[in-house]
Amino acid sequence: MYQKQDSSNWLPSLLIASLGAGIVTSAAIAGGQHPLHALVITAVAAGFALLCQRYNAI
Repeated sequence: MYQKQDSSNWLPSLLIASLGAGIVTSAAIAGGQHPLHALVITAVAAGFALLCQRYNAI
C-alpha cells in the first residue's frame, strides 16, 4: 500500500534546487546583489531541498 521513497534520489533534488535558486540569484546579481549572498541563498535552497526529500515532504 505505502511504498517508501528511495532515498538515493538526493542528487536530482540537489541539482534542481541549485539550478532554480541559481537562476533567481543570477538575476539578483545583475541587479546589484553581492555574489556571496547569492551563493549562500543557493546553498540554503539546496540544503532545504535535501531536507524535504529526506523526510518525504516533496
